[in-house]
Amino acid sequence: MHRFVTAEEAVSLIESGNRVFVHGVSATPRRLIEAMTARSGELRDVEIVHLHTEGPAPYADPACAGSFRVNALFVGANVRQAVQEGRADYLPVFLSEVPRLFRDGVLPLDVALVHVSPPDKHGYCSLGTSVDAAVAAVRAARIVIAQCNPNMPRTHGDGLIHVRRIDRLVAVEDPLPEAHPRPSTEVEVAIGRHVAGLVEDGATLQLGIGAIPDAVLASLVNHRDLGIHSEMFSDGVVDLVERGVITGANKKVHRGKIVSGFVNGTRRLYDFVDDNPLVAMLDIGYVNDTSVIRKNPKVTAINSALEVDLTGQVCADSIGEKQYSGVGGQMDFIRGAALSEGGKPIIALPSVTRTGRSRIVPFLAQGAGVVTTRAHLHYVVTEHGVASLYGKNLRQRAHALAAVAHPDHGEALLREAHRRFGS
Repeated sequence: MHRFVTAEEAVSLIESGNRVFVHGVSATPRRLIEAMTARSGELRDVEIVHLHTEGPAPYADPACAGSFRVNALFVGANVRQAVQEGRADYLPVFLSEVPRLFRDGVLPLDVALVHVSPPDKHGYCSLGTSVDAAVAAVRAARIVIAQCNPNMPRTHGDGLIHVRRIDRLVAVEDPLPEAHPRPSTEVEVAIGRHVAGLVEDGATLQLGIGAIPDAVLASLVNHRDLGIHSEMFSDGVVDLVERGVITGANKKVHRGKIVSGFVNGTRRLYDFVDDNPLVAMLDIGYVNDTSVIRKNPKVTAINSALEVDLTGQVCADSIGEKQYSGVGGQMDFIRGAALSEGGKPIIALPSVTRTGRSRIVPFLAQGAGVVTTRAHLHYVVTEHGVASLYGKNLRQRAHALAAVAHPDHGEALLREAHRRFGS
């Protein structure tokens, strides 16, 4: 019989100076976070490590300075201000390498706070919606504290943990946070159609988070035998599975399976992955391994960016010197797709910001980080079309990028291209 304790009793195992991993996305363990933060008056110098988490991050509040400091592996909205104000830190790392930070002791973990399904008759809980780097954290941490929730789906793959590995178990029955897709704008629909035009039947897809990937999925209803090998997926994939568009029939690695590291969406998505042998939720070090990705045919990696310069350098994680998100898995899949037979690495973005500033720029903003280099990029898609950059020199690619920029900025970009590279 497994003995449950209160959240307050469970987090009493956390000590000053500990490094604590927090489970992410829809598996963010809210009750444990609240109980831990309530101890801010007695804890000092606790380092919090996580990828993207949903909901508030009270440990990043100014009132908790001295008690907790975030060392973010991906900067979400809930810690963005703290990072930009210097009250929290950002560690740039490829998503595929995050598990190694824990396993190799580069970031030794004292405690892992996770969110799991109830144990089955054999005593195994599931990490559910977020296996990614959490499975490595559980295996590496000295102490594992889990909130156990019947609303957490039980997923197949690498995310099974026996209760013997869990030091403290806390019973909760909270709904998982949901991300509801919003209606696509005209710009997003246009981008989705252009990207869909690059996707071949039988392709293996990787998609990121957000409105553009959702618009792409909505434009793929007439495709055939698509596969999914992606760090994450959302509700749009369920639609295509039900339509018979996604079958995975042509995949060479995990044929017929949807492979992912985490999911984020609505309850419909969580019910879809629950006890579904079609879905393999695996360690992100494997999912995002370029040598694995490239084995599938026609890998089509669809990612976004904040800006792209005229040579093809992609900034996807910062606005100038202000950290906005993280490196994530973009480079893992951009390179994997490039090496796949018939693969296509794609960056898709609106041509302008909400304020009308061009996202295709002569130079990246001062302090901006390059996530994907110009040598890795093959396609850039905006609502105005597709720029094919592979095999093109700097002059040619600058002209191709100017052609898919917003018309209000195209002429200025062409002048800059002429000044730098000639006519």
